[in-house]
Amino acid sequence: MEDAAHAPEQSLDLSLDAAALTAALVDIPSVSGQEKALADAVESALRALPHLTVDRYGNNVVARTDLGRAERVVLAGHLDTVPIAGNLPSRLDEEGYLWGCGTSDMKSGVAVQLRLAATVPAPNRDLTFVFYDNEEVASHLNGLGRIADAHPDWLAGDFAVLLEPSSGQVEGGCQGTLRVLLRTAGERAHSARSWMGSNAIHAAAPVLARLAAYEPRRPVIDGLEYREGLNAVRIEGGVAGNVIPDACTVTVNFRYAPDRSEEEALAHVREVFADCGIAEFVVDDHAGGALPGLSHPSAAAFLKAVGGTAHPKFGWTDVSRFSALGVPAVNYGPGEPTLAHKRDERVLASLINDCEQRMRAWLTA
Repeated sequence: MEDAAHAPEQSLDLSLDAAALTAALVDIPSVSGQEKALADAVESALRALPHLTVDRYGNNVVARTDLGRAERVVLAGHLDTVPIAGNLPSRLDEEGYLWGCGTSDMKSGVAVQLRLAATVPAPNRDLTFVFYDNEEVASHLNGLGRIADAHPDWLAGDFAVLLEPSSGQVEGGCQGTLRVLLRTAGERAHSARSWMGSNAIHAAAPVLARLAAYEPRRPVIDGLEYREGLNAVRIEGGVAGNVIPDACTVTVNFRYAPDRSEEEALAHVREVFADCGIAEFVVDDHAGGALPGLSHPSAAAFLKAVGGTAHPKFGWTDVSRFSALGVPAVNYGPGEPTLAHKRDERVLASLINDCEQRMRAWLTA
């Protein structure tokens, strides 16, 4: 087998239609942390376009026009996927669905970006195309975040569109996500003499009871109803089949509406579990949300151009990072969010082409 580090560079044909280009992107595996081959192919394809200036930082590729337009729009998409689950290579079925890892999240969106980069050399707005790595893993690895730290000028713009899966509908803002580890303590003992110890798993009962009784908010922001959620996503404890455990950890994920700041979200979770006998409260990961911003003139113009009705984004996306940079942003891509990360991930090929055409019309009107 050929060493991956010395494998021949793969190429992308940007003259393919968006659906066929999606298939080509899917067939270049790019699990988080292994995006180099795809980043190489994207960079090579973009450098062949004389109307673009191209920069690279790690496995992140940024291309831009410089036409002196009154407005600059950033179109961003991540190159990585979740681990492959026996769903490569891609395949197109008789009903027009393209199947494969990353079809929905979000190589179909990346294909739209690449098609626009190749075929709209003189857009009515200056464009910045961002292709970044490590979106599907811990936030400190996120390529867009690392670009923002090292080269914030590369992300400068008046408006941004993140081509995350949204079924071809505009989704405003995003919810924040906070993951905490709630640890309870006990004392080990032989299970035959359990009264000599203290069971840390039993001590987690108040945490689980509080979660079961929790009533999440459903706030309406800019006309969009968000739905919060506070849930246990993992529980760990136990030593052996005959030992009273002295430690237990409940991992809790709080998905919160964008009207809460990161500080407010953390304070709320601390308050929820304040009297539950927690021995240690550890913040494992935290990324704030982003307000919809649909009243911004650029966002309103985009929504009018692509049509449809705006919806809230329930998951976390990198519109949060653009919001932190002062750039209003929306989610808009051809992928189906409910199929993201699934073994049977797929996308309707016609929707990919439709998304490209709608964005092309917005950029050339």
